[in-house]
Amino acid sequence: MCDAVFRELRTKERARTWTLDAMARFWIAVVLRAPDSLREALEEAHGGRAGFPFVESTTSSFFERAQGMRWEFFEELFRRFLASVLPETRPDFEATLAAELPEFPELWAVDGTSLDRVAHRLKAVRGVRGVLIPGSVLAMLDLRRGVLRRVVFRERLITGEASCLEEALDEIPKATLLVMDRGFCSMTLLEKIVACGLHAAVRFQKGVRAEEIEVLSRFEDEGVQVLDRLVVLGSGSGGRPKVTARLIEKPLAGGGLLRLVVTVLDPVKLPARAALSLYRRRWAVERMFQELKQVLDLRRFYAANTNAVAMQVYACAIVHVALRVTQARIAREQKIAPEALSVAKLFPRVAAAHYRLLEAVEHFEMTRRANPRVRLVEPDWSGLRLYDVRLRRLLVSKRVGLRRRDGWSYTERFVSLQRYERRERPPPRGP
Repeated sequence: MCDAVFRELRTKERARTWTLDAMARFWIAVVLRAPDSLREALEEAHGGRAGFPFVESTTSSFFERAQGMRWEFFEELFRRFLASVLPETRPDFEATLAAELPEFPELWAVDGTSLDRVAHRLKAVRGVRGVLIPGSVLAMLDLRRGVLRRVVFRERLITGEASCLEEALDEIPKATLLVMDRGFCSMTLLEKIVACGLHAAVRFQKGVRAEEIEVLSRFEDEGVQVLDRLVVLGSGSGGRPKVTARLIEKPLAGGGLLRLVVTVLDPVKLPARAALSLYRRRWAVERMFQELKQVLDLRRFYAANTNAVAMQVYACAIVHVALRVTQARIAREQKIAPEALSVAKLFPRVAAAHYRLLEAVEHFEMTRRANPRVRLVEPDWSGLRLYDVRLRRLLVSKRVGLRRRDGWSYTERFVSLQRYERRERPPPRGP
């Protein structure tokens, strides 16, 4: 796969010691092992240990290759790896949601994020107070299969998430239903989504003008009245388009108003209750970003140049797809829902089993090389017991207390703690 990608995408790149295959295996090993630095990883790579590829080269040659090789190679590698495993993935995730929306074979949650700061790694800008960010990522998560379907890397900050999604609409399968947050509130985006044969459910901002055509339904959901209307969105001023869509409004507990715009005009095909339930599932893409940053350690970058940052991003995406496929397979064998398994608890066990398999294969290859005249039969590695763990140790545990988030300041923690302490609690027990 790596050789085919390199032959098709190469322009001026030359096949050096650090081939695309070696670079891909190196960055995947970095994601799995999370070394303290790239130099430590390169020391293990020189010996061909711990899953790192054996490459006889200097440290400087790797950094030159990481800076000179275009990150588009890794983008195409991720696409082909996804295409190879997608036929094996089953729509086992979000079973309840899939039953509510049988008309839509594809349900994707879309969101973007900016990558973490790396200014402290650049000697030339140590005196600059501004934070340099190596780029941004737009991710599309398949809610039914639980895997990333598209990862769009941009070398600069996302100036507009909507415009970034517009460029990727042609790569999305027809009739896919996209669920998005307020960052994608754009008339132009909605018009292009409809023109491409796609559907959207996006939360709109308060300032968007809505001209009512017809009231479709009124019903009660979670103790509040929900209104479903057919409206024309946009003012049309300045050449901006107008879009006919459904506007579902639901009052929130904190006094706000949820305005969910749906491009599916038929309420039978997409009921308002199912649309609200789908929007709540949008949190899955936020959880996916949390898994990439906290579980796969994407919150820190090992290099500051754009190509190396993108390589690490796509290596994390490849590992995450493989991990989610494994999660679904284990859940199917144990006859439980895939969401019941914790990715944070599953990942270290899968990584440990991966390295034990590598050790077994390496020992077999060493034995084969030591006995060139003996024909050895390679065993069936799928039947090898690599790691045993009780199922209850992999299940999701209920969170107690506040949600912890990276990058909080002491002030934010103190304010959040005060809000948590003001909640109603049972009286204290006696001495």
